Amino acid sequence: MSPYVTMPLAFEGVPEAEMQGRADAFLARMRKRRTVRDFSDRPVPRELIETAVRVAGTAPSGANQQPWSFVCIADPQRKTLIREGAEEEERAFYAGRAGEEWLDALAHLGTDDKKPFLETAPWLIAIFAQRWGVDAEGNRIKHYYVPESVGIATGFLIAALHDAGLATLTHTPAPMNFLNAICGRPDNEKALILLVVGYPREDCRVPAIGKKPLEEIATFL
Repeated sequence: MSPYVTMPLAFEGVPEAEMQGRADAFLARMRKRRTVRDFSDRPVPRELIETAVRVAGTAPSGANQQPWSFVCIADPQRKTLIREGAEEEERAFYAGRAGEEWLDALAHLGTDDKKPFLETAPWLIAIFAQRWGVDAEGNRIKHYYVPESVGIATGFLIAALHDAGLATLTHTPAPMNFLNAICGRPDNEKALILLVVGYPREDCRVPAIGKKPLEEIATFL
């Protein structure tokens, strides 16, 4: 077992008088975040994507195993392959795999099996969960709290991209096995989310929906 080693905490405190203002400002920015399906083909610098992924990499994880892989795709040929694979699964989904109840729940969002944004947007980030790890000798290492850890890191990533001025879409065709071959990922990784990243199209419109108020999502005891 590795020795338990510590180091000083690099914590930057905030004066109490400023804390609420900072929290309110962040809330105001995040309230403007919307899932976008109409993307511009305007280029996004790779450096912005790299920085956002670095932010995702700061997320907490079970036993600090960091069981995630972020495959950032700008290559047009790979994006075309991803669109073809995703639309094949989506056609089956909307043709009956989903069931009427699920389709009814999606109806107010106006989604269908056509996913042109997978080619139009400048970046796709395929987010993979490492179901187990492999050490230097090729031995299998058990990972803990994998879905929870990857979910937290994805939240960090979405927030970082939005804060940088970019729009995103969390796309989850099911199953997503086709992404392993296209992205060259090993068998121990499972694709969880395909994050579409870029600028919204100038004429972009989004569903007129809202978010639940605080009293419906939180309990204070």
